[in-house]
Order: sequence, then C-alpha cells, then structure tokens
Amino acid sequence: MVGFDPGAKEAAISPKEAVLAGSAAGMVTRALISPLDVVKIRFQLQIERVSALRPEGKYAGLFQAFRCIYSEEGLSAFWKGHVPAQLLSICYGAVQFTSFEVLTKMVYKLTPYDSQSAGVHFFCGGLAACSATVVCQPLDTLRTRFASQGEPKVYRNLRHAVSTMWRTEGPLTFFRGLSPTLVAVYPYAGLQFFFYNVSKKWLGPSSKGGDSGGSLKSLVCGSGAGVISKTITYPFDLFKKRLQVGGFEAARARFGQVRRYSGLMDCMFQIAKEEGFRGFFKGLSPSLVKAALSTGFTFFWYEFFINLIHNVERRRTTSEPAKD
Repeated sequence: MVGFDPGAKEAAISPKEAVLAGSAAGMVTRALISPLDVVKIRFQLQIERVSALRPEGKYAGLFQAFRCIYSEEGLSAFWKGHVPAQLLSICYGAVQFTSFEVLTKMVYKLTPYDSQSAGVHFFCGGLAACSATVVCQPLDTLRTRFASQGEPKVYRNLRHAVSTMWRTEGPLTFFRGLSPTLVAVYPYAGLQFFFYNVSKKWLGPSSKGGDSGGSLKSLVCGSGAGVISKTITYPFDLFKKRLQVGGFEAARARFGQVRRYSGLMDCMFQIAKEEGFRGFFKGLSPSLVKAALSTGFTFFWYEFFINLIHNVERRRTTSEPAKD
C-alpha cells in the first residue's frame, strides 16, 4: 500500500491521508525507539574508542551505556530532547510519505515507468526524504543538542534552546550538518523504499490475499530494509551528528574529548586520522537495532493507519442513510 498503485482495489491514498498516517506513524515510532536514539548519539559524539574489551571513553558498550545513563541521569534521560524529536518525527513522516505518494503518482501519469517498481521507489523515496530533511533539519539539530547534553543542562527547554542558539550562533546554526545529511539521506531512504518493495514482492501476498493494514510482513520487510540501508550509509549520519554539536563543546566536555570541525571534509579527515576506519562506524550497534525497529515500525504503522482511515471512511459512507 506504500506508493501509488494503479491496480489497487482500494482508492488511491490522498495527500491528506498520507499526512495523517505519516504523522501518526512517526509519532508512535519515535516514542518507542527514543532510548536507542539517545545511546546512538552519545556513541557517535564520543571521540574515544567505543569498546567493551578496551574501554577508553565514558561509554564502552551498548548495555554499559544504558546502565551509565540510567544511574547518572535517570530514566527520563532516555527521552531527552523528546519534544523536538517528536515534532521532527511527526513533521518528517508527514512530508516524506506525502511526497512519496505524490511523486509515485506523477511517475505513473507522466512517464512510461511502473510506479510500483523497486527502481521508481528508490528514486522517489530518496527525493521524498530530501524534501523532508530540508523542512525538518532545524528540529533535528535541536533534538541532537538536547540528547547530547549532560548535567547540568545547557538548555532548560525548547524555547530556551531556540532563543539561545539564535542569539549566540545565528540562524544558520539550525542547519548545521545539512550537507552530509542530504548526501546520506537520499541513498538511505531510497534503499529503504527499494528493499521494502523488493522484500514484500519476494515474500508474496499475505494469506488473506492482500497487503493492507500494517501486517507482520510489513514489520519484517521494513526492519530488513532499515538494517541494510543504515549499514551502507552510516558514516554520513555520524558526520552529521559531529557537525551539529559544533559550538556546543563546553557542554560536551564532561563526556570526554571534544573536537571542532570546519566542515564536512575536515570532519572526515580528522576522524580518519585520529580514530581510524572504525571511527566512521561508532554507534553502529544501537543504530542498527534502532534502524530495524524504526523502519519496521514506520512502515507497519503507516500502513496500519492508512488502513484504519480507509475503514473509517468506508463505514461512514455505508452507515449514512439514504436521503430518498
């Protein structure tokens, strides 16, 4: 049910339905995977090696990081930055899925290509994600700042963070890390939609004869697509996080070493020189768990809410009494 399908029995998904379902899917998924996101960001921003065998920094492994954050900052720390993160997820889900539905419909109407082919889903999925990224980048930067700060907090709340960053760093600071994000998000999202399309076709239709409604197959296919695409594009996500906390070094000092980067290339070269090839994949383990859950849940909940909206509309139509 993802993307325009001219042969579908159900009515085509309208932009309004895509906005509602995409927003709801993003909101539910964000609430579930927030703890993994916080741990992933902490790993990405740590200069020292992340290793349980030879610990050098504050965080040495996934379970150790969970215990450390919980003991020092409490359970609520796993939802640090949750308000901007939720706004990000709601906005991102709405823009991405609406753009994707519109783009696949345009492909069907304006080109000879099949709107349900894996290649078209890769192309449209990448463009849809880039659109959502540009719109939502300020919220992503705020989410990263909140998730990466320790105690005492630099930002008291969302309003304080926005006003402080605007006053001290200027408006462009909300778009820090946009270039590596766009470089990474196109293939990442494109591969998500590509592998989701391929895996659902490979598994075939469900036993009930359809693919609607947030089935277990949607969850499994989405999870697999998320793991594959995240592994391929992961270094760019790390570059983005390092650049987003530029000018925020004082709040990061208690977590270990900090670095300043003048741009994307400088960030890449410094990481390669000081941290080696493995430095490009710091935080990969929680990121893969998060990618499996977030992508799987996103597709699952999107199809679930689309099916729910269609069922409500169908019941409302059939329950309306005839006026004659």
